[in-house]
Amino acid sequence: MNNKPESTSQDRTFFGQPRGLSTLFFTEMWERFSYYGMRAILIYYMYYSITKGGLGFSQATAASVMSIYGSMVYLSSVLGGYMSDRVWGSRKTVFIGGVLIMFGHIALSVPAGSMALFISILLIVLGTGLLKPNVSEMVGGLYDEGDTRRDSGFTIFVFGINLGSLVAPLIVGWLGLKYNFHLGFSLAAIGMFLGLVQYWIGGKKYLSKDSLYPTDPLEPGDMKKLTVRSGIGLVAFALVLVLMYLLGSLNLNNFVLLLSVIAIAAPVVYFVIFLTSKKVTPTERKHVWAYLGLFIAAMIFWAIEEQGSSVLALFAANQTNNHFLGVHILPSWYQMLNPLFILIYTPFFAAMWNRWGKKQPSSPAKFATGMLFAGASYLIMVIPVVLFGTSAKVSPLWLVGSWAVVEIAELLISPIGLSVTTKLAPKAFQSQMMSMWFLADAAGQAVNAQIVKLYTPENEAAYFMGVAIVAIVAGLIMFALVKPIKNLMAGIK
Repeated sequence: MNNKPESTSQDRTFFGQPRGLSTLFFTEMWERFSYYGMRAILIYYMYYSITKGGLGFSQATAASVMSIYGSMVYLSSVLGGYMSDRVWGSRKTVFIGGVLIMFGHIALSVPAGSMALFISILLIVLGTGLLKPNVSEMVGGLYDEGDTRRDSGFTIFVFGINLGSLVAPLIVGWLGLKYNFHLGFSLAAIGMFLGLVQYWIGGKKYLSKDSLYPTDPLEPGDMKKLTVRSGIGLVAFALVLVLMYLLGSLNLNNFVLLLSVIAIAAPVVYFVIFLTSKKVTPTERKHVWAYLGLFIAAMIFWAIEEQGSSVLALFAANQTNNHFLGVHILPSWYQMLNPLFILIYTPFFAAMWNRWGKKQPSSPAKFATGMLFAGASYLIMVIPVVLFGTSAKVSPLWLVGSWAVVEIAELLISPIGLSVTTKLAPKAFQSQMMSMWFLADAAGQAVNAQIVKLYTPENEAAYFMGVAIVAIVAGLIMFALVKPIKNLMAGIK
């Protein structure tokens, strides 16, 4: 059986799109369902007392682990891109990633304490890193060059991502918080299993044969170099852990700190390579300098946006009146607000950019505006704390308002950042430059892993205000740098 029609231009069996899009749509929808379902209840599982079915971590430690978890997920996407391009091919890489994710959720579904948690984190970090970047790459592979359906196909695909992210906190959160955490994690595992089944069946029928093979396979000599370098890295990491143990400093908080340093160091190393490589032309080097400013802004933004699953999750559980208009709101349900507002806003932003056309703001100006909105989202959280104190239960509308504002920032930064990353990438490092966008999120959450420890009821107002000021000042600096960055972009819009 032919795995792909000779030309996808005639394949219009999924809302006018290639049939393979349905396979990838549901794969990513179920993967996001499993991930965001797990994430909606994980912080509560970590800090709830053992008598309530939790692990009994402190809230500060739980928030820190949540942040470094997210950081490692995005950091591992670099590995996923490499394994697909050079070893397995995208289709096999995605399947292996899905299997690892499923077993990661299964590990959490077993009441085996903190050890099961850390095994689960390792499996899901590796699995998501293998799956997430390569599913997106395979969507692009469904279309012939010049196929005008490409943008609408990606729009449908992104809808699937947000659909899974929206439904998961509602269902998994209800099962996990109302009945049993491990039942909730089991549902996440089932979701990933369903995604794998339809991916396996649909992939054979509708995905390109090209996805079975790496695009730049390793030569025998390359494999030896990779093995040696990987071995050196693992030995060095192990030696650091041994040294920490001998010094009596090997504990969970210091281990998280070590991972934070690695996540922040990774993009620094990449930028040094890009800026010093002889393969990069003088014009491309200017592009990299321009991207550095955008990268720092993105890192600050993601540090704020990703606190929704840690700091705002704690606020939702501890200081929000979750009885509203006769409805009892579970704390996990607030995690639905991110995808909900993305789905609401996206058509308006798409129409706005189309209407403005060439008159729309430049990418640096959009980033600067986004930073101001990100800061404003935390200024909103200052108000109820100042008005009512830290012991009062406040209206859930404060959280809704904060998420409504920060998602405006996301649509000003996230899709624009993806687009400008491809435009500013040096030809010799196009794939690796794409990894930089994921590393911005990884570095932002690595910073989070340290600063969320400062969030306590006693200093809530100062915490929210401090984060808001950092974002707003960064936005103002970005506005001042719009012209210099545009000059470095050298004509790229």
